[in-house]
Amino acid sequence: MAIHIALAGNPNCGKTTMFNALTGANQYVGNWPGVTVEKKTGKLKDASGEEVNVTDLPGVYSLSPYTLEEVVTRDFILKENPDVIVDLVDATNIERNLYLTTQLIETGIPVVIALNMCDLLKKNGINIDVKALSKKLGCPIIETSALKKTGLKEVIAEAIKVAKDHAAGTVSAIFEGSVEDKVSAIEAELPSSIPEAEKRWYAIKVLENDSKVVEQLGLSADNRFSRYTKELEKEFDDDAESVITDQRYVYIQKVIEETVKKPAQKMSLSDKIDSIVTNRLLGIPIFVLVMWAVYYVSVTTVGTFVTDWTNDTFVGAIQGWAGDALAAAGASDLIVSLVVDGIIGGVGAVLGFVPQMAILFLFLSILEDCGYMVRIAFVMDRVFRHFGLSGKSFIPLLISSGCGVPGIMASKTIEQDNDRRLTIMTATFVPCGAKLPVIALMGGVMAGYMSGDMDLATMMAPIMYFVGIAAVLVSAIMLKKTKPFSGKPAPFVMELPAYHIPSAKTVLLHVWERLKGFIIKAGTILFLACVVMWFLSSFGFVDGGFGLVEESADSILAMLGGAIAILFRPLGFGEWQPVAASITGFTAKEAIVSTMGVLANVSEDLSEETDVVAAAIQTWFPTTIAAFTFLLFNLLDSPCLAAIATMAQQLQSRKWFWFAILYQNLFAYAVSLIVYQLGGLVLGAVAFNVWTIVAAVLLVLMLFMLFRPDPYKDQKSYTRSSVEAAS
Repeated sequence: MAIHIALAGNPNCGKTTMFNALTGANQYVGNWPGVTVEKKTGKLKDASGEEVNVTDLPGVYSLSPYTLEEVVTRDFILKENPDVIVDLVDATNIERNLYLTTQLIETGIPVVIALNMCDLLKKNGINIDVKALSKKLGCPIIETSALKKTGLKEVIAEAIKVAKDHAAGTVSAIFEGSVEDKVSAIEAELPSSIPEAEKRWYAIKVLENDSKVVEQLGLSADNRFSRYTKELEKEFDDDAESVITDQRYVYIQKVIEETVKKPAQKMSLSDKIDSIVTNRLLGIPIFVLVMWAVYYVSVTTVGTFVTDWTNDTFVGAIQGWAGDALAAAGASDLIVSLVVDGIIGGVGAVLGFVPQMAILFLFLSILEDCGYMVRIAFVMDRVFRHFGLSGKSFIPLLISSGCGVPGIMASKTIEQDNDRRLTIMTATFVPCGAKLPVIALMGGVMAGYMSGDMDLATMMAPIMYFVGIAAVLVSAIMLKKTKPFSGKPAPFVMELPAYHIPSAKTVLLHVWERLKGFIIKAGTILFLACVVMWFLSSFGFVDGGFGLVEESADSILAMLGGAIAILFRPLGFGEWQPVAASITGFTAKEAIVSTMGVLANVSEDLSEETDVVAAAIQTWFPTTIAAFTFLLFNLLDSPCLAAIATMAQQLQSRKWFWFAILYQNLFAYAVSLIVYQLGGLVLGAVAFNVWTIVAAVLLVLMLFMLFRPDPYKDQKSYTRSSVEAAS
């Protein structure tokens, strides 16, 4: 009979590393039924003849019902009843990790503790009496290092042994007398349908007035156990959950004092670095400088050199070779144009920016792996809290700088529904990797207006990054002052792991994972988009018939783009070419560049020099500010189809999905209109007209929404939890 092991632990305990080491390629990744939390299951590679299945539970700090991860973890443990739980405990941060351990033991399921990262104990001068700790907790403890793959065989062997013996650990009398008495009293009164081994866990949750457990037991809000909760809260003058939490930590502290010896407190290297990078005054300026340097190197210096070579030499050579080969094979001019101008020209225009993206992702992965990005979430929490959001909302924004899809999915860790919806709606305002080619191309176009001055192009990528963050904050201020989004920001608690040298393998894997999706889209969606764009820009109705056109202005694409161009003329880009490119951006943002590449080729201005293509594109925009508003609109409007589908999945509501789509596009249009009309008026690039008045009215309306008193400022309670909404 197969043995089922559940792998549990805090988010930063090394659980995923251990799971991968144990199961190798024998794993399946999907979603838990009914929710979007990732589910990982696998078979043990070497279990000495035993059939062992391992489930990697979502990383959680407790079994409280505040996040989807916590609900999924505790439901799996209590309903699926695994044979044994392997609880990974970070040996270097043992106090924080043992909180979950005590809860896991209370479930009545056998627990084996994998004391992970033991290789770092000696370095940190920490000594743990493992035997004494094991005796205190009532369950076996095995020292491991998931990264170095030490102790893994021992922990699995112990888990199999405990599972066969059904030897459950026990944590008894960990609370003060009166609290423990109430837990015992509730245990005695619980229905007999609850297994004896699980009664302590249920008793504690009932005493905490855990809504999920109360509902599961079919109890009313004011049930027969409520008197115990009321007595407890009256005695300690605090809510029951806080009393239980405090007493649990008191117990853990006593255990730590008796089993763990730490050196005298002194500032570590990480602490010294944190005193600077998380400083209240220096933290944000340092972050701005770091991101400017990242984009400067990625887009302007090294990135530009590699991208220019890719576009001018590599793609140009392929176009030349393909054209000669097709001509030699007797292919018609139509086929040559399709392959060389449509497919290679369009897809190549996007793939030419892959080197810039690779360098950007490399820097971002290094910053994430070394521990710096976690600190930025901590720093930004102080800023975001002033705008009604917590640092948890900044984490999806950081992830969205790579791709909007995982950025939107990362919002599931936000407890409060209003914060979560707001984050999902605005996460894609931050430029993702797919928007980087658009920024780089339009930066070059705008530089062309300034006699080739590259200062503007150099600054454009970091400017658009911070414009995206500003758009998130402006949206947060305005929407938080409305009833559907009102309420306090969710609490923000996060571990700050010690700084470490990034693992080359991990960093390169992260870079490849981010690039892979982009390249796959280039070979599928963009390939199809380029063929469609070539067809639409090459064929049209001329002289009473349908066929190839000599001028792209006579094409089907020109007809379609011209028909809706009137909507975008107030924004400064009323030519059919940029309008058509914007439309294709709704399938994939990379398609904007590929469409421009196809249309630039059609205009017969293509040469081996990228500057000539940029010059052709420049003719579509009357002024620098018109080119900027085109970029701004495509930065803030609805994301690609993949991200839109993820939004629909995460919001789980048609009403909120369509509100999000409508808000993104109206916000993008309004901001672009204000920037073009009023900015252009100040710069002398736009004459006063009726749209200038509309832009001024919109600006006044936005300023009113930003600075009006918050009617829900005194709202004391948090809004409904996302977990409750998903139930």
